[in-house]
Amino acid sequence: MSADKESSWRGLETIEAREAVLLAKYAMHSADSAGRKFAEPDQSYRGPFQRDRDRVIHTAAYRRLSHKTQVFTGEMGDYHRTRLTHTQEVATIARTIGRVLMLNEDLIEALALVHDIGHPPYGHAGEDALQECIADEGGFSHNQFALTIVQEIEIRYQDFPGLNLTKEVLTGQTARTDKNANAPRPLLEVQLVDAADSTTYDAHDTDDAIKLGLVTLEQMADLELIGRCLKYVQKNFACLDDDLKRKAVVHRLINIQVTQMLTHNAAELQARQFGSATEAMNSDFLIGPDEELDRQKKELESFLYENVYRHELLMKIRKQAQNRLKEMFSIFSNHPELFPEKYQARAQKIGNRRMAIEYIAGMTDEFCEQTYSLVSKEAAN
Repeated sequence: MSADKESSWRGLETIEAREAVLLAKYAMHSADSAGRKFAEPDQSYRGPFQRDRDRVIHTAAYRRLSHKTQVFTGEMGDYHRTRLTHTQEVATIARTIGRVLMLNEDLIEALALVHDIGHPPYGHAGEDALQECIADEGGFSHNQFALTIVQEIEIRYQDFPGLNLTKEVLTGQTARTDKNANAPRPLLEVQLVDAADSTTYDAHDTDDAIKLGLVTLEQMADLELIGRCLKYVQKNFACLDDDLKRKAVVHRLINIQVTQMLTHNAAELQARQFGSATEAMNSDFLIGPDEELDRQKKELESFLYENVYRHELLMKIRKQAQNRLKEMFSIFSNHPELFPEKYQARAQKIGNRRMAIEYIAGMTDEFCEQTYSLVSKEAAN
């Protein structure tokens, strides 16, 4: 490409020029980014948040999400969501809403892809077990561990530790670790990813639970939000078998949440006329469902907690998994020589107990089971 042609291309297609047209004033513009801890030259064809997204995608931790439990383990089949598919669904819904609200889609996607990267095997059951193991030394949080991964553990560059993500992505993830009501509100893009997370798991946990036979659609019909969806499906579609009816209801469940979120938040943002991302952060505005939808979602989530997450079968699997993780923690803490060689230096830096937590948290469900079988035998010898 000639210098003249390259100059023309850059003039028409700079990140700053595109965002000036596409983004609202209250969005986080790439030109206003606080940058990275370790300075790097800009790229003409990718903005800073696009680069963050790409760096997360190429990590080993992100790839491992494909074999980590969301709610239901592999013992229950292979239809249901994994931690990776959940992450992708969050990113899709968040970007859809963000585009209409004229927020920064690149930042939204980077935040969505990194938001669950610190989850251990076996979902929240695994997190609870690790928290119990290390409660006297600061505990364990998947949100905090995500920061450790991208700032320390994932070494992919010669010039700095971690991924050297932008301060906006790191600050956004930090906000997830402390949701104190008195804490400063994060960027609207961060708020949106949290709202999309809730939208996503309400829908796919309903879908997976019915598909796996833990509950029936008829059991959920009295829930106001599910009842709305079912009424719409029955009115608009005839002669659906159970499988298609479930899919249609879940589709409607997502549609209702996204549509109401858009209608409510677009009206609020239009009325408030924020002049910058900082002004929006310093206000009392928070992206989320309206009062009616919030009430209906809480009713649904309460049902899922009592009838799905606390289901007898899941509780049995949860207990087995937690016992396995606790035993592994004890073995690694007392036998640090069992850590792979590449973790020995870090174990000396952060201590054997914390290294045991990090090593286990990084495992997939399957690798965890394989490692448990191996180290149990070695520790017994």
